Amino acid sequence: MPRPKPATFDKQKVVAENRRARFDYAVEDTYEAGIALQGTEVKALRAGEASIAESYAEVRDGQVWLVNSNIPEYSHGNRENHEPKRPRKLLLHEREIAKLTGAVERKGMTLVPLSVYFNAKGRAKLELALAKGRQSQDKREYIKDRDWKRDKARLMREKG
Repeated sequence: MPRPKPATFDKQKVVAENRRARFDYAVEDTYEAGIALQGTEVKALRAGEASIAESYAEVRDGQVWLVNSNIPEYSHGNRENHEPKRPRKLLLHEREIAKLTGAVERKGMTLVPLSVYFNAKGRAKLELALAKGRQSQDKREYIKDRDWKRDKARLMREKG
């Protein structure tokens, strides 16, 4: 019986990516969350303008919020333009929120955004990771393992 493929998200257009997150954190689990956005925020995202490099998510009052993400003001917006660094509500199921809350409170884990993208239906989504922070020693081991895997794959290709 073939092994089932891991669940991946249907990313049509990636707007912003947190490339440093997988290096700084050991990712345990990933979730796909919707983002509650205002009209001009969606237009700015469609233009490809966003940054989640220094952002994080937190659980407050039974809801998950994306904090410190930057979606700059839409260039053709009027006085109803959005605030660039406002906290944005993430849309998750109650069961997922309960699981995230338990992991953050009991295990000391962190909610790290990995990427913002549009799915096949044109909805803005956020890939959220439940992760544990790496120490500098862990990072060195991670780099060593990654380099060894790359060298091993190259050797296997060359030897046949």
